[in-house]
Amino acid sequence: MSSGARRKLIFLVTEDWYFWSHRLPMAEAARDAGFAVAVATRVTAHGERIRAAGFALHPLNWRREDLGLLGNLAAVIEIYRLYRRERPLIVHHVALKPALLGGLAALAARVPGVVSMIAGAGYAGIEKRWHARLIGACLRLAWPPLLLRRRSRVIVQNNEDRRDLLRRRPGAAARVIAIRGSGVDLDVFRPMPEPPAPPVTAAYIGRMIALKGVALLVEAQQALQHEGIDLRLILAGAPDPGNPTSIDEATLRSWARLPGITWRGHLPDVRPIWAEAQIAALASLGGEGLPKSLLEAASVERAIVATDVPGTRDIARNGVNALLVPPGDVAALAAALKELAGDAARRQRFGAAGRRLVEEQFSDRMVRAATAAVYADLMTELAPAIRP
Repeated sequence: MSSGARRKLIFLVTEDWYFWSHRLPMAEAARDAGFAVAVATRVTAHGERIRAAGFALHPLNWRREDLGLLGNLAAVIEIYRLYRRERPLIVHHVALKPALLGGLAALAARVPGVVSMIAGAGYAGIEKRWHARLIGACLRLAWPPLLLRRRSRVIVQNNEDRRDLLRRRPGAAARVIAIRGSGVDLDVFRPMPEPPAPPVTAAYIGRMIALKGVALLVEAQQALQHEGIDLRLILAGAPDPGNPTSIDEATLRSWARLPGITWRGHLPDVRPIWAEAQIAALASLGGEGLPKSLLEAASVERAIVATDVPGTRDIARNGVNALLVPPGDVAALAAALKELAGDAARRQRFGAAGRRLVEEQFSDRMVRAATAAVYADLMTELAPAIRP
């Protein structure tokens, strides 16, 4: 293996937009650590940005929503051929599908080092239909032997996911690392004053999928409207056809016709939403890693109302910077929104506490440093295998 090949690292991600919005700090950490970084992904809208940032780009044909055996087999073969051709020293698989399919390809291609990042269980972790339960059961069986083999590391986004994985492989504590979230650029997401009230506005920013509890937010806001409480709701984000629980545009447009609700679609810059809203809301049903939208909301000093699920409660601390409610409980969600809407002083206390929390634990600088440490540790283990 040539010296150049020894320092090559490939990120495997399903979608180019996800890499750009969520994993750029990790790629920058790899580059700063001396790797020649490439990104393998399905390219739709961010290919030129990725190249302009100095990363090689390898377009893939796979589709995130393809759960069929033949489609996944074709994806493994495509990734295997890429790894055999490029001969990376390390591959960094981002999310469940890349971790599993990329893990198989990396094993067959004899890639020296593998990093797998699991950002929550998502659809397969909490969906109750039989096919999702089957997928989830297969994932739980496959994770330990495939992801925690020799010369590998697994990154999770919260300590609860770490404990869950270690229950299946107790001896792997040194290879399972919690790096909490995507990180926030504190110079970009600066504190901003609340907009004038009334009315008070809550905002959800993210993919328009059922697992995020968007319909529950709409129901809670409409219940408050019927009580005569003029709480507004902004929904900012697009449907995600690659997710089995994506909400169609017709439904979103019908919600936008309800009293006090606005749907903005996808926005390249979310800060104008926080300039309009006093409360950040997320009614997730679970399967979270660590929600980036709440990290950004806390960074700009917005109080949070969210569901009490793993990942979310890492950044939304009940009684500190947030009010947490049970997942699926519309009445509790409405009550929490009502409580914060009527208490400006508490919102401001929560906002200031959230900013401190991000500064202390969740900045992008911390994510870069923690990621670089994972690579350095893995390189130490790889050193005997890559000597000339």
